[in-house]
Amino acid sequence: MALDQLPWKCLNNLLKPRWDWVQVEVTTCCNAACLYCPRTVYRQRWSDRHLPLETFKKLLPAFSQTGLVHLQGWGEPLLNPDFFTMAALAKEAGCRVGTTTNGMLLDVPRMERLVELGVEVVALSLAGTDEKNDHFRQGTSLKRVLSALESLHKVKERHGRNRPEIHLAYMLLRSGWPDLGRLPGLLEGSGVSQVVVSTLDFVAAGELVRETLRPGGSEEYQEMEARLQAVAAEGEKRGLKVHYQLPSPGRRRRTCPENPLRGLVVAADGGVSPCVFMNLPGGTTHFAWGQELPYQPLSFGNINVLPLNDIWNSKAYAAFRSAFNKDGFPDTCRHCSRL
Repeated sequence: MALDQLPWKCLNNLLKPRWDWVQVEVTTCCNAACLYCPRTVYRQRWSDRHLPLETFKKLLPAFSQTGLVHLQGWGEPLLNPDFFTMAALAKEAGCRVGTTTNGMLLDVPRMERLVELGVEVVALSLAGTDEKNDHFRQGTSLKRVLSALESLHKVKERHGRNRPEIHLAYMLLRSGWPDLGRLPGLLEGSGVSQVVVSTLDFVAAGELVRETLRPGGSEEYQEMEARLQAVAAEGEKRGLKVHYQLPSPGRRRRTCPENPLRGLVVAADGGVSPCVFMNLPGGTTHFAWGQELPYQPLSFGNINVLPLNDIWNSKAYAAFRSAFNKDGFPDTCRHCSRL
């Protein structure tokens, strides 16, 4: 059928964007103070706020075009008193729902609600396999996270559900590199199905530069790659899928891991940014490629003013996305370690 013969409603749906995910920052408040987190480093300029439920509801028309709504930003999502209402509304809109939590508020009643709602993914966070985790993730506890993982697994079994999938978001710091091999054994039997290993890509303070983990040359890259592959293989033996991304020295990634062409972030104030690393307070600095650089946030609009579709289709946002190609990327991303 030709385009001019399609019903207008059908044509309108074809022209609408489709997002792989929309990450929604439901709060900027947190009950922890991770040493590497921008929220901790920039605390003098930080604004604590919850995303209002009425603002969240403005996103509902877009959720029918979204594969995954991930309820998490630079804060602990379970602190927002409307978190479960938001999760339920997103589920009713027909998309998959996930969240990432530090686990300190994840008690059994909250686990029950996550299971009953049919939330697809719940990820918990760690940054070490021993006391280093509690040092870097101050206000959290390795012991309590492991206990929460096992409890959530048992709640799922009790309800006869295979959702939510239990993931682990693992921050691999250089000081934790020697201990990485312990991770598969530590998680065995916990119910975790996937581990996503990340490195410290956004460095908010100079003293954190030493915790970045980037190969300095091809030989070091090969050694690190072999170690990570060994950990992934050991994880597979124990029923864990271990995912990681190790940047190759001197080579730009072909695509941005933050998926700015098919995903976006809605901040707790309603602002729309291409990724979480552009959703931070202005007037600060960060460290990249051996330099201290001024940090500039980037937002293309606010859902309290315009619908998400209109913001996505704006000339400025479209120009930003079109700058990602085989020959280059936007100027605002020039110093990003993710690339």
